[in-house]
Amino acid sequence: MPQFDITAFPTQIVWLTICFVALYFLMSRIALPRVEQVLEERQKRLDDNLSTAEQLNAEAKAEEARYETSLSAARARARQVIQEATADMSAEGTRRHDTLGERLAAEIKAAEARIAQAKDEAIAGIQEAASEVAASTVRHLIDESPSPRAVAAAVEAALREKA
Repeated sequence: MPQFDITAFPTQIVWLTICFVALYFLMSRIALPRVEQVLEERQKRLDDNLSTAEQLNAEAKAEEARYETSLSAARARARQVIQEATADMSAEGTRRHDTLGERLAAEIKAAEARIAQAKDEAIAGIQEAASEVAASTVRHLIDESPSPRAVAAAVEAALREKA
């Protein structure tokens, strides 16, 4: 085998050195700078994507906080309206009961039926008011008008949940 011939070692070492220097020059001047450039571009893209994601996450959290605030305000207003209507109906019922207390039992039952009907109508009015408040809130938050059916279903579910 010629590579094990001791007389050929000096020429083999010279060619090894020449090839090594040529490959080292090619790698250090051409290939490695291109690889480094690609890696830097990739890192820059990753950093840009991460900063964009962080910014969008912060915006989403701010929007969520605003939504929760307006939702709690709408719920508080709905509770206040319900309490006022209940207080008004209770006062009206007490007044009617005192006025009609001396009448016969049949007249008392008729009066109670009217009170119950008035209460149902007031609750229906409250549902309409809550639907309007909820639709206005959604319209204000996301600049889109929700469907009346979806708003009515959400208000009914919320009232059932509170009842």
